[in-house]
Amino acid sequence: MVTNRRLFLKQGTLAALGLGVGLKSMAGEDYLPYHIPGAKGLLNLGSNENPYGISPKAKLAISNMMQEANRYQFNVASLQSFADDLASYYQVSPGQVLITAGSGEGLGLLARYFSNGNIVVANPSFNILQNTARKIGTEVIDVPVTSNKSVDLQKMLSAINDKTKLVYVVNPNNPTGTVLAPDALNSFVLEASKKTAVLIDEAYIDFVNSPNNKSLIALPATNENVLVMRTFSKIHGMAGLRIGFIVGHPSLIEKLDKNLFSSAQMCVSNLTLASALASLKDEDHRKASREKNDAAKNFTIKSLATLGLTAVPSGTNFIFVPIPSYRGDFAQDMLAKNVLLRAGKSGDEKWTRISIGTMDEMQRFISIVKPSLSN
Repeated sequence: MVTNRRLFLKQGTLAALGLGVGLKSMAGEDYLPYHIPGAKGLLNLGSNENPYGISPKAKLAISNMMQEANRYQFNVASLQSFADDLASYYQVSPGQVLITAGSGEGLGLLARYFSNGNIVVANPSFNILQNTARKIGTEVIDVPVTSNKSVDLQKMLSAINDKTKLVYVVNPNNPTGTVLAPDALNSFVLEASKKTAVLIDEAYIDFVNSPNNKSLIALPATNENVLVMRTFSKIHGMAGLRIGFIVGHPSLIEKLDKNLFSSAQMCVSNLTLASALASLKDEDHRKASREKNDAAKNFTIKSLATLGLTAVPSGTNFIFVPIPSYRGDFAQDMLAKNVLLRAGKSGDEKWTRISIGTMDEMQRFISIVKPSLSN
């Protein structure tokens, strides 16, 4: 991967950066080039970040914790109850929680834990778990999404066999942005978990509006085969602070902890732990982020519609848009105009995934993209 900023500015293409962006890579932020924020004027719509930043309460918590930054977390009294406080907020028991340095670390460790069989996943979907599994030789069974780009629960259920160790469902799905009906997903999990472990990744659930914003986080308390993953990277705006967590049945969490996760929380800094708890207490910040995201997303969807492009309905902070008649490489062409986003192909279909920035950023994006799509 080329990381030289001068080359980035000079060539201005994703290909020059070694991205080779296909549809599968659209959902993994690990495919982005490094140091891109240094490019002057870059409009970064490629990582599904919260453009409004972290909560003011989280900022204050970081400032207050700075005096303890020289200490390990087990030597900081105010952090001793972190797991208990997190569990209390989500109404689960402390023994059900594993803390990780973002959800990415958790996904990589889970791929290793469930490596003695195959893993069933939707395609396309967020791909850290799948990529890790393939690297270590685990079979991955890809189940194509439906024609409306939703995770096909029935086909995923049918794909489970006697060698399946894990089924991975991202809801809302990344990169398609589609949301599964809570009752349908709940029924699927109950049925699939009779045969194997099921992991539900709820990274974007906080962006979903009622009635589809129901988490399945309560299920693991009574089901030993269900795991639910959450992250502070999205609605909380803490992508750079790196913290996520997994909720499971105490018996499974104990096994995971003994095998691979025993040091996971040690990878999370004191500043991050303090800011995460403070962010949980700031619903106003999350509400404002949701409302601003919805407004900017609706503007973008409507503006693209006037250009002949129809976005897939999205419950997230990004949109997935078919660009079947676009000639050339959309991501490369946009990067040449200082806009970073994702684009690729699924079969013969061309798509782009566009992260939602601020209203000003999306207005700027439409003004940039309009000439390219009008020609």
